[in-house]
Amino acid sequence: MARPSKTHAGSKELTALGRAIRGFRLETGLSQEALADEAGIDRSYMGGIERGEHNVALINLVKIAKALEKTTAELLSKAKL
Repeated sequence: MARPSKTHAGSKELTALGRAIRGFRLETGLSQEALADEAGIDRSYMGGIERGEHNVALINLVKIAKALEKTTAELLSKAKL
């Protein structure tokens, strides 16, 4: 399992992105586990993303956006990034 980023965990950017993902997830009525499954990402890793602990790879961001039926631009815009 991936460990939180020693360098970036808790950064304002990762925290904002995590809040945006969580917000869209809740709007769509998905559980964290359902979103992780739909995106093909481990549930505990998804939790870390939502908490701003992981510096998310672009490919995972794309997978999450698709699972939420959003674009990566919408995720970044909601996070104000």
